[in-house]
Amino acid sequence: MKILAFSDLHLDTGAADRLLAMAADADLVLGAGDFADRHMGLADFMDRLEPIAGKAVYVPGNNESVEALRGATSATVLHGQSVERGGLTILGLGAGIPPLGTKDWESWDLGESAAETLLAPFEGCDILLTHSPPQGIADEHSELGPLGSEALRRAAERLAPRLMVFGHVHDCWGQGGTIGETRCRNLGPEGWWAEP
Repeated sequence: MKILAFSDLHLDTGAADRLLAMAADADLVLGAGDFADRHMGLADFMDRLEPIAGKAVYVPGNNESVEALRGATSATVLHGQSVERGGLTILGLGAGIPPLGTKDWESWDLGESAAETLLAPFEGCDILLTHSPPQGIADEHSELGPLGSEALRRAAERLAPRLMVFGHVHDCWGQGGTIGETRCRNLGPEGWWAEP
């Protein structure tokens, strides 16, 4: 199965058009959130991505809520849910985790305990699709320091997916690491061909 994964488009139409072209060769498209920019422009931007919605699974980022993303696309949108595609179980959780504490706009965030609660019912998955990184993996912001989630790291350790993909921390796009046997990748908007 050919999987194209990306994150953090933030209304970048050039990146969206490149991903649309790349997605012609994909069986599955994973979007790790932040399609909008501070909750603005989501509906029109998601219209641009609608041609790939049938093979796409998304999570919301901290720049759009789960309700807003579900209202703007026909793609599958996960937040504390899982779906099976091509024999792979994908578990998704969106939002900024832990909260960023932004002062000039309202980031769509989730606390560590709430994230843990949403992921607790699941016993395993093949792909863990999140917006935020796990603590200690591709999570270092140049000004704010490490922004990774303890709850997401514990979930990766417990669920042992083959692959964990995320975004959120722009300084670490393209970086990754491992948690046990799980390969982890901070995606970014360029698109990455994943092999679960």
